[in-house]
Amino acid sequence: MGDLREPLRELIECGLPQALEVMGERWSFMILRASFNGLKHFEEFLSELGIARNILSNRLAKLVEHGILKREPCADDRRKIEYRLTEKGFDLLPAMLALRQWGQKYGSEIVVEDPVLVDERDRLPIGPVSILAHDGRILGHQDLWLTRPVNLGRRADGTIATPGAALGKGDVVDLAEAKAAAAR
Repeated sequence: MGDLREPLRELIECGLPQALEVMGERWSFMILRASFNGLKHFEEFLSELGIARNILSNRLAKLVEHGILKREPCADDRRKIEYRLTEKGFDLLPAMLALRQWGQKYGSEIVVEDPVLVDERDRLPIGPVSILAHDGRILGHQDLWLTRPVNLGRRADGTIATPGAALGKGDVVDLAEAKAAAAR
């Protein structure tokens, strides 16, 4: 990844340790998965996940504290509380999908996906979560490089790159073409 290395001892200089501080254990991920599946009430989480009441209470409080879930009174019964995903929570979906796909590919047991996660329009299985360049090219680990902020856009040959048109929600990428372009 280039001549630079991340300061590996610095826990605040990287987003990974900060993310793991919030999400770094199994039950937080399982609660988040349940939230993506539409669960909102404490008792639903409790019965669906088979989690101990005290652990669920603790994890929900932590997810609320970090702004991943929000607590709201239930519209039809103000005495009941709903836990709803925030924008910050929804932004964890790609990470969740990447971990899910990795587990399906490398887990110790074969996972038969049923139901299958598909895109809403075509109802076909989603593709692998990928690392995309600023212009939508699919990148592999060999394409990644660390640089100082002052050198952003400065290519190895000294020329300056300009940001490409970023992909938007719902944009279509021709995977075969993107892989071919990355190989060139």
